[in-house]
Amino acid sequence: MFRRRPLMRAAVVGGTAYYAGKKGAEHAQAEADQNAQIADLQAQQYQQAPAPAAGGMSDDSIQKLKDLAALHEQGVLTDAEFEVQKEKILQGM
Repeated sequence: MFRRRPLMRAAVVGGTAYYAGKKGAEHAQAEADQNAQIADLQAQQYQQAPAPAAGGMSDDSIQKLKDLAALHEQGVLTDAEFEVQKEKILQGM
């Protein structure tokens, strides 16, 4: 009878340690899977990010260039005047 208790205690401790290790490994695997899914979603979002509009120009600058082009086509501005004004708009002046 004295021999059974140490054997039972070892079996309970060993079984508990095995179960805890197994659950820990399952939890680690679930967390790794979740991290992989997050990384995939972030990669997809990075690939689908829209390009900046017109080289980073504001809508106001684009409208000014369109107005300037219209004046040039109408003959109000010469080629030289058009180029000077266009450069000013592109440089943000």
